Amino acid sequence: MRILLDTNIVIDLALQRQPYVEESDQIFSLIEQGLIEGYVSASTLSDLYYIIRKQQGHGWTLKFLKRLTSICSIATVDQAIIAMALNIDFRDFEDAIQYSCAVLNQLDAIVTRNQQDFVSSTLRILTPATLIEELANEQNC
Repeated sequence: MRILLDTNIVIDLALQRQPYVEESDQIFSLIEQGLIEGYVSASTLSDLYYIIRKQQGHGWTLKFLKRLTSICSIATVDQAIIAMALNIDFRDFEDAIQYSCAVLNQLDAIVTRNQQDFVSSTLRILTPATLIEELANEQNC
């Protein structure tokens, strides 16, 4: 399964936000084990730097982003993705970019804590808990 990680999942891990960090850590562990392919959108990286740097500082944040990009692939954000995002009915433009990025990069799902941000989606929108549960059920079959 190829998943796009919404920004909040990565921030939960980077800032050790409770009670979410455990599930985010499990998602990244599944990616490192090769059980799923993790992607972050190219536009997310600058958002991550801006948010994480405020609490962790420049050096720590760059080290974190280097590690992130060593285990996750970068999903491109290009003119077609921006055009799609501008023309779909999402309340938040950042979420529209995330959704368009996942669709046009042919990913299977978006993993987010904020499923309500993607109500207009035709793509699978999973919480970390749902993804972890689905993968556990697949392994037990």
